[in-house]
Amino acid sequence: MNQLTIKRGLDILFALFAIIVLLGVLMIISIAIKSDSKGPVLFKQKRLGKNGKTFEIYKFRTMVEGAEQKGKGIFQDTNDERITKVGKFLRETSLDELPQLFNILKGDMSFIGPRPPLTYYPYSFDSYSDEQKDRFNVLPGITGYAQIMGRNSLNWEEKINYDIDYVENYSLVLDLKIFILTIYKIVQKEHIHHPESADSNMKQLDKKA
Repeated sequence: MNQLTIKRGLDILFALFAIIVLLGVLMIISIAIKSDSKGPVLFKQKRLGKNGKTFEIYKFRTMVEGAEQKGKGIFQDTNDERITKVGKFLRETSLDELPQLFNILKGDMSFIGPRPPLTYYPYSFDSYSDEQKDRFNVLPGITGYAQIMGRNSLNWEEKINYDIDYVENYSLVLDLKIFILTIYKIVQKEHIHHPESADSNMKQLDKKA
């Protein structure tokens, strides 16, 4: 049994466990979103997954309804007026990503892997180079190597390079390191909005682990 097969089994097991344990939290967040602003509880968006396959990602809605057609479109910053009060909290704590547990059960995603890009941004699938397409050889993740290396402080080329490194040097041990460092980043609220240089200590993460 190879590591990716073991990983898929662990994804299903832990996703089911998390949904059961967090069911009350999911319900409270849903009620808070509905009470705070008009619109659906979930935000759904087309993304590129494994092998360039398109799937629909789930997130808790953190912006006003129809935000992509208003203001800066798909771009946003810390003081974006389209972000709701509840949405700001969800973004800062990354709780808006919790519905992706269901993406994991569906087989669209994993806990750890390259973040799935939009179908048209930064590129359409056919516009990625052959080397860049390596990032699509595994399931996309809720968090990944690029997220612990700088998240929103990185440009797309940097993110893609980290994603390629992750795929080329994959191991379950590396996944565990990324998971632990993701928790640390969330607690520290690092790289949520403003550009910052990636933590030099994070750059020492052993990609061969």
